Amino acid sequence: MMKPPQEDFSLKETNPHLGGGKVTGDKLTSTYDLVEQMQYLYVRVVKVKDLPSMDLTGSCDPYVEVKLGNYKGTTRHYEKRTSAEWNQVFAFSKDRIQASVLEVTVKDKDVVKDDFIGRVLFDLNEVPKRVPPDSPLAPQWYRLEDRKSDKARGELMLAVWWGTQADEAFPEAWHSDAAAVSGSDALASFRSKVYLSPKLWYLRVNVIEAQDLIPSDKGRFPEVYVKAILGSQALRTRVSQSRSINPMWNEDLMFVAAEPFEEPLILSVEDRVGPNKDEVLGRSLIPLQYVDRRLDHRPMNSKWYNLEKHVVIEGEKKKDNKFSSRIHMRICLEGGYHVLDESTHYSSDLRPTAKQLWKPSIGVLELGILTAQGLMPMKVKDNRQTTDAYCVAKYGQKWIRTRTIIDSFSPKWNEQYTWEVFDPCTVITVGVFDNCHLHGGDKGGGSRDSRIGKVRIRLSSLETDRVYTHAYPLLVLHPTGVKKMGEIQLAVRFTCSSLLNMMHMYSHPLLPKMHYLHPLTVSQLDNLRHQATQIVSMRLSRAEPPLRKEVVEFMLDVGSHMWSMRRSKANFFRIMNVLGGIIAVGRWFDQICNWKNPITTVLIHILFFILVMYPELILPTIFLYLFLIGVWYYRWRPRHPSHMDTRISHADSAHPDELDEEFDTFPTSKPADIIRMRYDRLRSIAGRIQTVVGDLATQGERVQSLLSWRDPRATALFVIFCLIAAIVLYVTPFQVVALLTGFYVLRHPRFRHRLPSVPLNFFRRLPARTDSML
Repeated sequence: MMKPPQEDFSLKETNPHLGGGKVTGDKLTSTYDLVEQMQYLYVRVVKVKDLPSMDLTGSCDPYVEVKLGNYKGTTRHYEKRTSAEWNQVFAFSKDRIQASVLEVTVKDKDVVKDDFIGRVLFDLNEVPKRVPPDSPLAPQWYRLEDRKSDKARGELMLAVWWGTQADEAFPEAWHSDAAAVSGSDALASFRSKVYLSPKLWYLRVNVIEAQDLIPSDKGRFPEVYVKAILGSQALRTRVSQSRSINPMWNEDLMFVAAEPFEEPLILSVEDRVGPNKDEVLGRSLIPLQYVDRRLDHRPMNSKWYNLEKHVVIEGEKKKDNKFSSRIHMRICLEGGYHVLDESTHYSSDLRPTAKQLWKPSIGVLELGILTAQGLMPMKVKDNRQTTDAYCVAKYGQKWIRTRTIIDSFSPKWNEQYTWEVFDPCTVITVGVFDNCHLHGGDKGGGSRDSRIGKVRIRLSSLETDRVYTHAYPLLVLHPTGVKKMGEIQLAVRFTCSSLLNMMHMYSHPLLPKMHYLHPLTVSQLDNLRHQATQIVSMRLSRAEPPLRKEVVEFMLDVGSHMWSMRRSKANFFRIMNVLGGIIAVGRWFDQICNWKNPITTVLIHILFFILVMYPELILPTIFLYLFLIGVWYYRWRPRHPSHMDTRISHADSAHPDELDEEFDTFPTSKPADIIRMRYDRLRSIAGRIQTVVGDLATQGERVQSLLSWRDPRATALFVIFCLIAAIVLYVTPFQVVALLTGFYVLRHPRFRHRLPSVPLNFFRRLPARTDSML
C-alpha cells in the first residue's frame, strides 16, 4: 500500500519582482518597494450639474454607473436633484480588464427601468499614468453624450488615470474585485484598514481601612470585606481580621482600564451575615478620569471616600445621607508598567503605558504582504468551494488588515505597511483569515471568520537593511492533526536608525522598571492579561469595520495557557535538547577519563597541568574558547527567519486523543468514560513527575544530613574527614592538591574499578526523610 506523500512544512526562499524591478544597488526606488506593483485604472466621480428633468414630475434621481467590460460599479442615487456630488473612486485591476473602452454613464433611478441621461467614453490607451508622489490628477468637466455620440444636456466632473496600489485613493476605492459583494457593511469589511489598540492602564486600588460602618445587626462582630467592580472585572479583599466597625485590610486590587475611561470604579463594603448572604454597608463610585497617575515607584497620597448607604423604599433606591461611613484608599493609574496583552515570549511591544517614559525609536519595520498560494477551500457558496482571504498583522499598538480577495485560492494583496520599532527583541504576528461576513453572511449574527494560519517573525533574528522574501507555511492544528492550509509570501525589512542605540537596548531590562521594583504575582499577571485581551478584542470589534473577536483572540494567543499533552511533551523535549549539550560534554569527559583516544587524553593532561600551574590563564582560556566557537559557528548561522516548526511543536506526532483533549472546552464537555481515561493518564504522568521530584528532594536531604547528626556515625566520619582535609590543605600547596585530584580523576582504566567510588557509596548511605513520609 502506498503511503500518502509527506506534506512540506518548510520555509521557502522566494524571488518576487519587488517594486516593479526598480533596483539601484541594494535599495529599491519605489515607495512601495517590498511588494509587486499592481496596475489599476482609477475613476474618480466627483459631481454632475445641469441634468435634464426626466420624470413627469419634472424631477431627476441621478446616479453614475462606471462600466469596464463585465465589471460595473455604481454610486448611490440622489432624489429629485439636477446636480449631485459623490467624490467616489472606482478601481479596476489591469489584470482583469477585458475591454478597451471605459464607459461612465449618468442614469435616472426609476421604479421599473432606470433612464439613460448621458455618458462619457474613454479610450484606455489615452488615459494618463500617475506615479506617486505626483499630486493627484485634477478632475475635469465632461459634457455628456447620448448613445449616438451627440451632445446631451448635463456635465460630469471626473478624473481617470492609471496608477498602482501606492495611490492614496486605493484604500477607500470601490474595487472590481468586490463587484460581487452586496451591502455597504459587507463592502466596508472588504477594504483594508489600520486599527490602534486602546491605551491600557493598570489600576491599583490599595484598600487601607474603613471607619464608622453601620451594620444592621449591632449585636454581632461584622465580617467585612471590600468588593470592587470595573466593567466586567470584579475583585474582592479578604475578610478583615479586625472584626469591628473600623476594619483594616491594607490590600491591593489590580484592574485593567482602557482609555477613554467609559466606566467608573464601583466599590462596595459588604458584611457577610450568613452563608451566601451579604449585606451592603456602603458604596462609592469613582470616575477614573479624576484618578491620579503614577509614573514611578514613589507612593501616592491616600484619600478618604464617603460611602453612600442605599435604602430601598417602594422599589426606588434613595441615598441615606444622615451619617456617612468612610473608606480610606490609595487609588492610582500605573503608568510605569507595560500592560501585557500578549505572551512575554513573543510580545510585540514592551513599552510602559505612560508616553513620557518611552525611549526614542531605534528603527523601522517594513512588511510587504505579497501573495498566498494553495489556500484550502474554507466554505461552500452556490454549491462551489471558495475562500475569501484577508491578512491581519499586529506589531505594537498598530493592527493592519488587508483588503479581502474574493473567491481565490491564490490571492494577491501586494500591500505594504510600516511600524516604528522601540525594541529589537519583539515579534510581529501575521495571520490569514477567511472573511465570512460578505454576501450578507452575518445576518444571523453567528458567523465567525475562519482562521487559515499564522506566522511569527522575531525582529532580533533579522539582519538590518536586508530584505527577506520567503513563503511561510500556514499551519493550523485541528483535532485530526496538523494541517497545511497554504503558504503566504512576505517581504520583511528591519531598518536600524542607530546601531549604537540598538546595541545599548540589549543591556536594558526587558520590561519597564516597575515590573522589577514592584513586581506583580504570576496569578495577578495571568488574570490581568486575560482582562487586557478581553478589553482589546471588545474595543476592536466595535470599530468600523470591526476587527472581530475571534481574529483578535487568535492573534493574541488567548487560551495558550490551557493544558495540552502535546505542548507538555514539546516543552520536555526542548529541555532535553538544552541539556543535551551538558550531557554531550559529560560523555566526552567520560571518554577522556577512559582513554578512548589516548592522544586527546594526553593533551588534556598537559592543558590541565598548565592551567593548574598558571591559574590566571583559566578565565582567558575559557573566553577565548567561546570566542573561537562563536566564530566557527558563524559559517552555519541561520539565513532565514524562524517559522512555525511542526517537529519542535510535536504537532505531526501527536496522538489523536491528545489533540482531542487539547481542543476540548473548559470546563470539559466530554462523556464520563473519556474524562476518566484522561484523568488516569494524567495521574500516571503526574506519578512519574512525583517520583523524579521525590528523588531530587532525597538527594538534597542527604546533603543536609551530612552535618545534621541524624546518622551520628556518618556525621562523625564526615566531620573527622573535614578536619583532616583542612590540616592537609593548610600545609599542602593548592596546585599540588589540584594536580593530584585531576590526575586521579583522569587515571587510566587499568587503575579503575567497576564498583562505585567510596565517596559515592558514603553519600548513598546517608539518611533522607523518605522514611518519615506516609
